[in-house]
Amino acid sequence: MKIGILGGGQLARMLALAGYPLGFEFVVLCPAADACAAPMSEHLCAGFDDSEALQLLASRVDRVTYEFESVPAETVEYLNDLVPVYPPPQALATSRDRLHEKKLFNKLGIDTAPFMAVESLDDLQQAAARIGLPAILKTRTLGYDGKGQQRLHEHSQLSSAWEEIDAAAAILEGLVPFERELSIIAARSLSGEMVFYPLCENRHEAGILHFSTSLQDDPMQELAEDYAQRLLEHLDYVGVVAIEFFQLDDQLLANEMAPRVHNSGHWTIEGAVTSQFENHLRAVAGLPLGSTELTGHSGMLNLIGELPDIDAVLAIPGAHLHLYGKAPQPGRKLGHITLCMNSEKKLKQALTQMPGI
Repeated sequence: MKIGILGGGQLARMLALAGYPLGFEFVVLCPAADACAAPMSEHLCAGFDDSEALQLLASRVDRVTYEFESVPAETVEYLNDLVPVYPPPQALATSRDRLHEKKLFNKLGIDTAPFMAVESLDDLQQAAARIGLPAILKTRTLGYDGKGQQRLHEHSQLSSAWEEIDAAAAILEGLVPFERELSIIAARSLSGEMVFYPLCENRHEAGILHFSTSLQDDPMQELAEDYAQRLLEHLDYVGVVAIEFFQLDDQLLANEMAPRVHNSGHWTIEGAVTSQFENHLRAVAGLPLGSTELTGHSGMLNLIGELPDIDAVLAIPGAHLHLYGKAPQPGRKLGHITLCMNSEKKLKQALTQMPGI
């Protein structure tokens, strides 16, 4: 089977690496000439709005998937008339708009932080008065890794924050005193089979995921799976999805969903029987899903902006280095390191040796 991927970044690269042992071949459509997935695939260097390139992609593949939400929803709708696209277009359209996303969570009985739609400075002032400060102003679309967001602590910041996001349609969301940031990775197949990975705890710095740790027998697992199942069934979903949560006491507040493989699940490559990347491909191809059982205690560290001493990393027992073939650049994800240990104590000890922890 040949699978098309919209986007040619590290997620597409890792999808291809997971797919080749299964006999899959890949074609990526990406406007970047130096797409890091290109060495693992046939690369169509074109924009996502290039109809000729989209028709060419559809003619060469059996399925299409995508690696990030910045792909225009119109592109996915167009391709879906030519070749099956998974996850379904509705999932992408929902995740691209924070207001629609939050409303869907609430419709499905999934708790969120308080929020209000904002389309003008007057709206922002009214939302701030109703929700209260501190709060965070988020553009409805095209926000990721902390982009398109403004934290607000004083009413005097409202006007400048509105200018900072270029008066774009937004939501104001109340800041909650959460105890942990968690995420769950789940997959649903064409037949409706579902699997769930153990929750992971995440730590962000400057809005970018810095570190994730897999959790065993976490008390919030059952609730997270229930919420994920509601979302998967409602969207008639196919593929891997990630849902990020804030934990507040015994409550999980959904922050956002990602209709794709996710950064917080990279540890599954070595830390689970079947990685999120392989399970995404299994789902898209109509194959049985693989086991999500843990192989031990795992943690994943993003390499952002610069590369570590490779010799030092590989000298750490249980460390697995993944480089994406990208040139160093401030704020850029260049790779990740997974640590796999047979005990939580050993994992915590190994973390002290890791760069940037």
